[in-house]
Amino acid sequence: MIHDDYSDVYIKGILDEVKTIAMIGASANNVRPSYFVLKYLLSKGYKVWPINPGQAGKEILGQTVYASLDELPDTPDLIDIFRNSGAAGEVVDHVIESGKLPKVIWMQLSVRHDEAAKRAEAVGIKVVMNRCPKIEYGRLSGEIGWAGVNSRTLSSKRPSLKSGFQHRGLSGENDS
Repeated sequence: MIHDDYSDVYIKGILDEVKTIAMIGASANNVRPSYFVLKYLLSKGYKVWPINPGQAGKEILGQTVYASLDELPDTPDLIDIFRNSGAAGEVVDHVIESGKLPKVIWMQLSVRHDEAAKRAEAVGIKVVMNRCPKIEYGRLSGEIGWAGVNSRTLSSKRPSLKSGFQHRGLSGENDS
């Protein structure tokens, strides 16, 4: 796969399919990007397991923090890497060696490791690099347009407004 441009169908398929996410590099600091991405993904109904050795045993946003992937209660559908590109390669190699293969390895904005991506894809793992699931979810659901951001998606449908937090799923169940 060429990792310079992902189709909306590919990204949407991943976001619709996964239910559990392991976030490597999750932060308890509420101004860090990993914190608000974690908060957003939880609000969309994903089960997110924060991974941060320095915070292991504590909680971030009510979720127990784990020291490593090896300590998780189950194999996640998606591993979201909030670490540098070199560390991403180490994570991919560890995942492959463990035999506990997720459906997807997602490398955050500015994180790219082409060789690790090839190794992951060789064992059947989908890969996304240099993207943020929060941004992609918001863009594909139309939610990001509420803030005036160009989502590159045109639709004549108006978002349905509900009381409380606005949730627009990607699967279309909330479209009217």
